[in-house]
Amino acid sequence: MTVKQLSLPELADACGQLGIVNVGLWREPVQSYGLEATAKLVRDAGLTVTTLCRGGFFTAIDADERAAALADNRRAIDEAATLGTDTLVLVSGGLPAGSKDLHGARERVADALAELGPYAEQHGVRLAIEPLHPMYASDRCVVSTLAQALDLAERFPAHQVGVTVDTYHIWWDDNAPAQIARAGASGRIHTFQLADWTTPLPEGVLNGRGQVGDGAIDMREWQHYVEAAGYTGAIEVELFNDALWARDGREVLAETARRFVENTD
Repeated sequence: MTVKQLSLPELADACGQLGIVNVGLWREPVQSYGLEATAKLVRDAGLTVTTLCRGGFFTAIDADERAAALADNRRAIDEAATLGTDTLVLVSGGLPAGSKDLHGARERVADALAELGPYAEQHGVRLAIEPLHPMYASDRCVVSTLAQALDLAERFPAHQVGVTVDTYHIWWDDNAPAQIARAGASGRIHTFQLADWTTPLPEGVLNGRGQVGDGAIDMREWQHYVEAAGYTGAIEVELFNDALWARDGREVLAETARRFVENTD
């Protein structure tokens, strides 16, 4: 998503030129290019798919909408398995129209995880709940903190359900370091993502994720927290940023790789 202006073949080629061997994919470009074609493309390019994003959106009250969401998430699990990644990132969903019941919405997330966890396990895929910054709680994700995400995940085996640690969404939370340690102790850090916090936020706030090193977040600090908690997996950079998307994608990818090296150990 950081360089969504590149086609998947262009992305694979640019990664090869830069020596990048891991890539996190989003479902929409994979579906557009073709699932089997994408799986072959990344294999032939020597790329490892670290995660697939995204599943989730579990908070609907209407029975038909809930059934459709569960069916879509089963497809996402199938897609992850075909691509060779063991991690599907979940964005839980916001409040249904007219609802103010955060607790009820979170319980519907738990209900969905109870159905999907065993299916994911059968396919060798883990579900990674991603808490999003509280500014998204109403319309996008009712899970706003790592503590809330872990309260949900810990109802299920760690090999079925864990969490995503994303600097953009948790850097403000004084309790997050302790929650990272909590997640690590039970093997529930399934992926770690970087994006910086820059202000002012754009209208709509969704595409405000800053290039690594441009904002307020100490990336090394958060890297140290997750590594101290036992995390040894890949570190992803995930940026939603209209200014970056308007630039040459290969240039942005090279810049992102350079910024990653400059801002991590």
